[in-house]
Amino acid sequence: MPGARRHEGAKTRRYTPPGPLDLGLVLGPLRRGPADPTFRTTADGSVWRATRTPAGPGTLRVRTVQPGVHAEAWGPGADWLLDGLPALLGAEDDPDAFAPRHRLVALSQRRRPGLRLTRTGLVLESLIPSVLEQKVTTDEAYRAWRLLVRRHGEPAPGPAPERMHVMPEARTWALIPSWEWHRAGVDAKRSATILRAVRVARRLEEAAAMDPEAAAARLRLVPGIGPWTAAETVQRSHGAPDAITVGDLHLPGVVGYALAGDRDADDAAMLALLAPYAGQRHRAARLILLSGRTPPRRHPKMPRTDISLL
Repeated sequence: MPGARRHEGAKTRRYTPPGPLDLGLVLGPLRRGPADPTFRTTADGSVWRATRTPAGPGTLRVRTVQPGVHAEAWGPGADWLLDGLPALLGAEDDPDAFAPRHRLVALSQRRRPGLRLTRTGLVLESLIPSVLEQKVTTDEAYRAWRLLVRRHGEPAPGPAPERMHVMPEARTWALIPSWEWHRAGVDAKRSATILRAVRVARRLEEAAAMDPEAAAARLRLVPGIGPWTAAETVQRSHGAPDAITVGDLHLPGVVGYALAGDRDADDAAMLALLAPYAGQRHRAARLILLSGRTPPRRHPKMPRTDISLL
């Protein structure tokens, strides 16, 4: 395959999902920008994922092969990745538990029968990029994640596409010098939060076995991790259908506009509109975002400030 390194010894697994499955929709939330070094979609429709498992680094390739999915994995984490494949592809999610209460939401759901909520079973790999996304533009956050992972991570095992990397282990994150954070455009507040998190990495990874609410509460014990970051993390690590993101710059206005024509909705208004979806508020918000019904831009985008240039 062009752009891949030759490597033998792949471990494989076939999996037949319980219903329709759209790999892009299910795994898309794990991608942090178009140049994410830990995630790649290739021309043949394969989704590649490089990650650090409890057993070590691993690379996973997943592709649709009717009537199900074919997966290959490499590296010390290969067995762990294949064991977790069903959960990663939404086997523990229950889309039938969702009852749409608005026409727009019902239409969005019908158009995307393959949407399921992924569960990675890994906390830090979602927590760290979520911290990087605090109070900055997505472009800035994606750039920081890309630079830090490529510089301080390690090449993905197996025949992964070129420049795919596994994120650094906790100790490596802790040893990144201050000027490297600055070069990546990460301010002292966000880098300090990540350093506090990786110092208790084992305790945070234990949260993967908790229910989403308890896991989010444990994450919030780390100074600098609030409700927004905790929700963004457990949505991915736990596949939490009710982990609605509060404190977001855009989401309340999107939900308010889609459901009530209120582009100026705040968190309180958003939560009131989503109250009929209690237990499934994250799924409802995801379907609203996928509907494409967003308010016309009225205010300028958040200004970008690249501190690496200062």
